Amino acid sequence: MKRIQIGGKIIGRADRPLICTPLVGKTRAAVLEEMAVVVPKQPDLIEWRVDFLESKGDIAAVIDLASEIKAVAGGIPIVFACRTLDEGGGSSPLNDADILKLFVAACASRCVDAIDYEMSNPAYNLAMLREASRENGVTMILSYHNHQFTPDGAELAEKFGEAERLGADMAKVIVMPKASEDVLALLWATLKASRKCRIPLVSMSMGRLGSLSRIFGWVYGSAVTFAAGMNSSAPGQMSIEELRPVLATVRHAVEDS
Repeated sequence: MKRIQIGGKIIGRADRPLICTPLVGKTRAAVLEEMAVVVPKQPDLIEWRVDFLESKGDIAAVIDLASEIKAVAGGIPIVFACRTLDEGGGSSPLNDADILKLFVAACASRCVDAIDYEMSNPAYNLAMLREASRENGVTMILSYHNHQFTPDGAELAEKFGEAERLGADMAKVIVMPKASEDVLALLWATLKASRKCRIPLVSMSMGRLGSLSRIFGWVYGSAVTFAAGMNSSAPGQMSIEELRPVLATVRHAVEDS
């Protein structure tokens, strides 16, 4: 598995996935309350879902809060994400131009360690954000989210390759399964892409059917899995307390096989 570093954390370890925990508070107070609960649980990464924040249209306020999050994170790397409704985002979404400005400002602030941006955005936006992230030493994750269904395995494998061609430091594919076969398609696509791509990959199948991908996905090449510290950001997320011992059991079984 390919390796990079985000805020001192190695992404792409072959022996286990990193655990990322979301922040989904609607207000500054709610976000900081989540941080007070999440940080003691010591996830490997914290993903701040800014699309849930009611004041996300105020760039200065967002950056000020990002600075406070960074200060209390205790060295845990922060991933900055802001999704549209089509990407499973929160209510009252910003338009594409405003979201781009928010991401550029987050990079310039250097209060975040990584950004997670949808690869379906216009090429100009992707190029501008790629430049801003590189200039400020911020890791760029390019994502594909499908909250409606799971495309076939070949298409999913291609999404990973597309992210790499677009200049991503990491590629992420998240889909909704309609049947158990969809989860297998995602795992197959992750394994296939992991043998070709030169960047770390992250994949997840959502909901009840997809919950196994959060446990076993790393065996097939997914470098990061997600677990709730206080609140979940997607269907099928289990808590850190539930996920950690299960991952340890799987790791033990794989290492002894």
